Amino acid sequence: MAGERILAIETATPVCSAALSIDGDVRERHALAPREHALLILPMIESLLEEAGLTVGALDAIAYGRGPGSFTGVRIAASVVQGIAFAVDLPVVAISTLATLALGAMRQTGAHRVMAALDARMAEVYWGVYVREPGALPRLQGAECVCAPRSVPVADGGAWIGAGGGWSSYRQELLDRVGQGVIRVLPDLEPGAGDLVHLAAEGYRRGEVLRPEEAVPVYLRDTVVQER
Repeated sequence: MAGERILAIETATPVCSAALSIDGDVRERHALAPREHALLILPMIESLLEEAGLTVGALDAIAYGRGPGSFTGVRIAASVVQGIAFAVDLPVVAISTLATLALGAMRQTGAHRVMAALDARMAEVYWGVYVREPGALPRLQGAECVCAPRSVPVADGGAWIGAGGGWSSYRQELLDRVGQGVIRVLPDLEPGAGDLVHLAAEGYRRGEVLRPEEAVPVYLRDTVVQER
């Protein structure tokens, strides 16, 4: 399917971002603004749509970063997407925040193997291992999980990129666990809607869509911790 118009938002980390893809042409808004996501995300969406001369009713789908990540941030994304999707009867595409992070690392480095980690607090990380074939998008190997850095699943092979804030908080512990095959670490990389929208477009084409009421957060952990 060609020519889709997809709006995407990602608010699961300190970076708040929105992106609009029109027939593969992507425009993005983003800001590093912890605790301001609820104030920023709707103006970002409105700015993108106004710039493109579109209304939400002209979209084919809306996508969001389903988590894992900040509990508040993931809830914001789910609630905003639900509200828009219900209002104009849009299908929803849910994308893993770790997958978006992995794609960003691959785009930045040209690598094909990424260990994505976000700080989950409580001395744990959200962890996902992604691989892609040339010209393709990243695919999850195994399952995403939340665990102690010294217990993350070890991936086979080498030439891995470590990406995300989990590597900033627990770099040595992660390297002690999986470091033999890690050739570069991007500890300051954050997931963004500009990458998310590419994953969402593929999901939309494959029919991997949800009804608005199914747009819920994915925490990987049931216990809500105090965020700082």
